[in-house]
Amino acid sequence: MSMAMFWMIIGMGVVTYIPRLMPLVLLKTENWPAWSKRMLSRVPYAVLGALIFPGIIYVHENLLFGLLGGFVAIILAYIGTPLIVVVGGAIGALSIFTIFF
Repeated sequence: MSMAMFWMIIGMGVVTYIPRLMPLVLLKTENWPAWSKRMLSRVPYAVLGALIFPGIIYVHENLLFGLLGGFVAIILAYIGTPLIVVVGGAIGALSIFTIFF
């Protein structure tokens, strides 16, 4: 590995780390109002939904394919199964769907 590549990797790491470190250093989150803490605690779920939903719709030319996988994943997650079971269950359901349809 060349020195230029090494310093490029170090630079990318620093640039990525700074936005993650700044809120911890600059913001004192212990003193925030309870309503803002509740709102911010829900942001990861909203972002995750916004990232996953388009993938469900556009994963296959048959819309039912993605909806079936998403539905199975939601049901498995709702009943509290581990993440690997949720993913495996959705993949299994879509594999069965592919075989029969």
